Amino acid sequence: MGRLLESLRLWRALLWLVGGAGLLFLIAPILAIIPLAFNGGSFLTYPLDGFSLRWFEEFFTSDRWMGALANSLVIGSATTALATVLGTLAALGLNHAPLRFRGLLTGLLLSPMIVPVVIVAVGLYFAFAAVGLTNSYAGLILAHTALASPFVVITVGATLQSLDLNLPRAASSLGAKPTTTFFRVTLPLILPGVVSGALFAFVTSFDEVVVALLLAGPGQRTLPREMFNGIRESITPTITAAATILIVVSTLMLIAIEALRRRSERLRARR
Repeated sequence: MGRLLESLRLWRALLWLVGGAGLLFLIAPILAIIPLAFNGGSFLTYPLDGFSLRWFEEFFTSDRWMGALANSLVIGSATTALATVLGTLAALGLNHAPLRFRGLLTGLLLSPMIVPVVIVAVGLYFAFAAVGLTNSYAGLILAHTALASPFVVITVGATLQSLDLNLPRAASSLGAKPTTTFFRVTLPLILPGVVSGALFAFVTSFDEVVVALLLAGPGQRTLPREMFNGIRESITPTITAAATILIVVSTLMLIAIEALRRRSERLRARR
């Protein structure tokens, strides 16, 4: 019995060691780039030449970088609104409507997640060029919505799987209209999934660069595209400051998503 317990401890320690090594491998690029944003020197080198916030100051005082950040926030917010509405409606239809080709429709809706982004970007470029949507905010928002909507479909669809259908049926039997039933019963129950999908949609749009390179004009430069252009033209630590801001935003979004997931699990456990 003692040998069995000892072998179990060894296996557990080995699993922790392998898991920790894998996690360190995944976050190593992040751990390497963030300190460079605080480098006092003008080159991306280790060891650091002192500590300084000058590159963050340059980022927040530069019209070029702040314009790109503003574009990313505007496009990301509009994309989030559109993707959340469309993804939620699609998830409701896929889960409740009597569809013969449910699997095919699901695959089509999720295809932007499966097809390489560069192929999606090229296809969108030729489609939007024919109707004059390139080099415009509308075109970029619609393209990002196509990329972000599948995340909303997945998160809302997963929440709908645990939805008690007797609750909206009871509301309907008591005379509530379909819209009233949705906004007063269904939506509050699936709200954690809707909010999680919205956060995923915002992060997808905020970090996207391939579609922005093909569809965005000079007036629609997003933050990732500006970083890409900066890497091609002149590499400065300001790019690492912008990358750090992207990392912080994405991390905060993931923390919020995890908090919503745990809250949803607690609510289901109480019921």
